[in-house]
Amino acid sequence: MTVAENPDTYITLAEPAEGLYKEKGSKFIALAFPVYSEADIKEKLAEVRKTYFDARHHCYAYLLGAAKKVYRANDDGEPNHSAGDPILGQIRSSGLSNVLVIVVRYFGGTKLGVGGLIYAYKTATAEALSQAQTVEKHETAFIRIEFQYPQMNDVMSLIKEFDLQMASQHFEISCEITVEVRKQLSEKIMARLEKLDDVQAGLLQ
Repeated sequence: MTVAENPDTYITLAEPAEGLYKEKGSKFIALAFPVYSEADIKEKLAEVRKTYFDARHHCYAYLLGAAKKVYRANDDGEPNHSAGDPILGQIRSSGLSNVLVIVVRYFGGTKLGVGGLIYAYKTATAEALSQAQTVEKHETAFIRIEFQYPQMNDVMSLIKEFDLQMASQHFEISCEITVEVRKQLSEKIMARLEKLDDVQAGLLQ
């Protein structure tokens, strides 16, 4: 099946990638990351700002979700729309989602003008994304399941039936499992869990 046939499916980066563009002494280092939440993005930004603490600018853009409706572009002190928008434009044109690109700029002493900046940020981003390996994924949700030990077999049978990934587990007299499920199937799985006696289940936000 293609991505178009599955509205919860998207293409993202298999691993981080890097690109570089130089112009008139300025150096633009593009760092592309797969990300899955705004918390992920904040963490990556903090890491990059710490690593490249001596850079003049840390401009970035990101796109999240299969529907690609969550996005942001940030110029970080460069002229309006000269950095973040070109980065975002390259992410969009690549067809990727759940991607963050940060372009770190070291100023070389010569101003490039708005047109030069747009070209530099666009080119550095395109270089990073062209180097990247991609992977097809689908959006997921997490369900927390609480039950007593005698219900273990029923719960584990359902987990096996849907081939669910366990994100965490705690087994005692009272048990708790958090499973990662394909978002498209979350309502169906919740309905099945609710039919089990003495089992409590809830979607985590």
